[in-house]
Amino acid sequence: MTDPTRPNDDAANPAQTGEPVVSKPYIMPDDPEEGSVEALAKEAAESRDKMLRTLAEMENLRKRTAREVADARIYGITGFARDVLDIADNLQRALDAVPAEAKANADPGLKALIEGVELTERSLLNALEKNGVKKFDPAGEKFDPNFQQAMYEVPDPSVPSGTVVQVVQAGYMIGERVLRPALVAVAKGGAKAAAASE
Repeated sequence: MTDPTRPNDDAANPAQTGEPVVSKPYIMPDDPEEGSVEALAKEAAESRDKMLRTLAEMENLRKRTAREVADARIYGITGFARDVLDIADNLQRALDAVPAEAKANADPGLKALIEGVELTERSLLNALEKNGVKKFDPAGEKFDPNFQQAMYEVPDPSVPSGTVVQVVQAGYMIGERVLRPALVAVAKGGAKAAAASE
C-alpha cells in the first residue's frame, strides 16, 4: 500500500509521467538567457569591438604624439630664433652703413672691424641654419604673399608687374614654416602696362 504523506517517486521524475515541466519563464530570442552561448558570444563581440576601438585610439594617439614631438624638435626654437633675427638684421645694417668706397680705402683697423662684423654675421647665420632656420632673399621673384610682405610699389616698366624689385628686409624660414616674411617692394606697371600704353 502507498502512504499518502509520502512523496510520489513519479512526481520527482516528470519524464516518466509524460507531463512537460516548465522551470523558467519563456525568454525572447533577442535576449539570450544569461550564461547561454548566445549571451557569451554577444559579450565577446562587444568586448572585441571595444578592444579594437581602444587599439585604434591608442595608435592614433601614438602617431599624434610622435608628430607633436617632431614638431617640437623642429619648431621649438621659434621664439629664440625670432629674437636672434634682430641681431642678424643689426649686423647687416652695420655692414650696409659703410659705403663701398670707405671699405676699399679703409685703413687696416677699419678693414679688420668690417671683416669681424662680416665673420660674426656669417657665423650667426650658420648657427641658425644648423638649427633649421634659413634666410631667403626673394629679389627678382614673383611676389608671393605667403612668404613676402609688400611694403610699397615701385613703378618699373622693365620688369613684369608683381615682381619683387627690392628686398627691404630678408625673410627667414624654420622648417617648412615662415618664421618672418621678407619685407619687399613690388614692381607696378611692368611689361603688360607698357605694352598697353603703346
